[in-house]
Amino acid sequence: MAIANKTVRIAAVGDIHCGKNSQGTLKPLFEEINDSADILLLCGDLTDYGLPEEAQILTEELTTVKIPILAVLGNHDYESEKSDQLQQILSDAGITLLDGEVCEIHGIGFAGVKGFAGGFGRGTLEPWGEAAIKHFVHEAVDEALKLESALARLRTQQLVVLLHYSPISTTVKGEPAEIFPFLGSSRLEEPLNRYPVSVVFHGHAHYGSPEGRTSKDIPVYNVAMPLLRQTFPERPPFRIVELPIAAHSGSE
Repeated sequence: MAIANKTVRIAAVGDIHCGKNSQGTLKPLFEEINDSADILLLCGDLTDYGLPEEAQILTEELTTVKIPILAVLGNHDYESEKSDQLQQILSDAGITLLDGEVCEIHGIGFAGVKGFAGGFGRGTLEPWGEAAIKHFVHEAVDEALKLESALARLRTQQLVVLLHYSPISTTVKGEPAEIFPFLGSSRLEEPLNRYPVSVVFHGHAHYGSPEGRTSKDIPVYNVAMPLLRQTFPERPPFRIVELPIAAHSGSE
């Protein structure tokens, strides 16, 4: 195992979009992940319409996975306004959902939030004008603050962040420029750059770019399943990153 060699293999994938007709279609992928990695990260849009029955199908597909699973929800998981039910179903199946929470596995600290939209760099939307605009921006700010609070609580040498929305513009390039502001926000990049984050994973941008870096050179991977299938057709649609762990770290 990788653990014996003082490295942890982290598999990440997002935008699975498990639907009512997905039964039996995802198990082969998850079996391969289970054999290839020590931890699985699911980066949002776990379901297609945010329905409890879709979440039930997903948990059945995930029964072959015996390694720890961490996840954040995505915008699709909120579509039917039943996200509380989804979270309960997924938690009951042993999946650790992160929404500003943190956890430590194999000596590596993990923080996760969904994130939100709002644009990048000089194009970032500001809280000015109508109340609806202010509410929209405050949602993005709140997600960034949740991420910052989570990172502040971790004390591990390696920090891993999972998101749904992108924190940088580089990994959404390939999508129509007109929709960039709806694919992520630079507000999510700010807390990343203030802490010694090792790697960031996100989804959401199905036609974006597979990787980029923050302004502080932190690697960011877009692991949306449609993008991975298109970009790397010769291999299964998940990304693996290996991280070293402290010599004293145990199994949990």
